[in-house]
Amino acid sequence: MDRFQEMQAFVRTAERSSFSQAADDLNIPRATITNIIKRLEMRLGTRLLERTTRQVRLTHDGEAYYQRCVRLLADVEEADGAFRGAMPKGLLTVNLQGTLARHFVMPALPEFLTRYPGLRLHISEDDRLVDLVREGVDCVLRAGTLRDSSMIGRQVASMEQVSVASPAYLMQFGEPGSIADLGHHFTVDYISSTSGRAVPLSFNLDRRVIDIPMRSTISVTGADLYTSSAIAGAGLIQVPRYRIATELADGQLKIVLPAFPPPPMPVSVLYLQNRHLSPRVRIFAQWLAEIFKVVPFRADAA
Repeated sequence: MDRFQEMQAFVRTAERSSFSQAADDLNIPRATITNIIKRLEMRLGTRLLERTTRQVRLTHDGEAYYQRCVRLLADVEEADGAFRGAMPKGLLTVNLQGTLARHFVMPALPEFLTRYPGLRLHISEDDRLVDLVREGVDCVLRAGTLRDSSMIGRQVASMEQVSVASPAYLMQFGEPGSIADLGHHFTVDYISSTSGRAVPLSFNLDRRVIDIPMRSTISVTGADLYTSSAIAGAGLIQVPRYRIATELADGQLKIVLPAFPPPPMPVSVLYLQNRHLSPRVRIFAQWLAEIFKVVPFRADAA
């Protein structure tokens, strides 16, 4: 096995913190990858990985070697593609926010795979903060403001948001006509997977965004539960308009306070800032930007 393949095996083992998972990713036997790392450590004359019964982790020398390997592998992959005019190929592991995936990404995916037949996609769905290195993920698609300083990304859309409630709720509590009226209303608390706290309702007022604290009797952690709670009459919620287009059309939900809309929600592709951007991730991010250019309810197209 050449040094390039050794580096690939080492990097994947370091990122997955597991010989078994790295072997599965690379489609080689576990014993093979264990022997590769042993030979690599013997050749370099230093220990790169600490093995325990529960975990594999980098040593100090291993961390330094890992950073160099990541840069070298990315440079080799990019150089090969540039000089041979080759299409990107190999495994691309992505994690998508569920509603964005269902509404926009998955319907367009056949076109992406036809355009890049050499790629294999592994897709997972989450709203939570993902550890890209530990979980072996190349990039994520998320809605909301970037708060993780270890990640950078590309914003691909800005989605219009609306404040809504069910007709049954509005019949019981009345329809708010101003921001001040919200003191007499309830909201459904959406608990952020990042902070663990409820996300406040926000409104544009006099060219500034203000957060309004409101009473709540129910809190949720999922987008579908959030919408379902509002339909059931539990209180006001704020969501991207695309997500509830059907519920608005059939009268299950009604927009309130349209003169004071929530700020738009950014949608971004995120990846680690200390890595070179691989051709696979670059073309996936470019493709996502293309499909989001034509989606309905973009704030910049409203």
